[in-house]
Amino acid sequence: MPRRIMFVQLKTGFDTDRGPSWIGWVDFSKTWGTANFHGRTLRRAGGMFDANFYDIETSEEFWVSGPKRDRADTRYAPSDPEVEPEAAEAYAAFLDGAPLPGRENG
Repeated sequence: MPRRIMFVQLKTGFDTDRGPSWIGWVDFSKTWGTANFHGRTLRRAGGMFDANFYDIETSEEFWVSGPKRDRADTRYAPSDPEVEPEAAEAYAAFLDGAPLPGRENG
């Protein structure tokens, strides 16, 4: 499975861009249609307002995307995601200009 450091935000139950968010490792299926994060299985889906994945067990909606170097990961509100300890070193290097692991060539 491809593994990437991603920005993940819970959308269900929160005003736009106000849900909890994380920077952490996400494991994707070969087709990138399924993601595993925090013990949840998230499936990619279109047509949702402000989300691109949903939890297959709870139907909660999430926004999953690559982190932004300027930390503007949300569209409308300031974000202060929790950086998971396992991802902290690679994320700090990314903020300092290094490519994300697995994205060295684009």
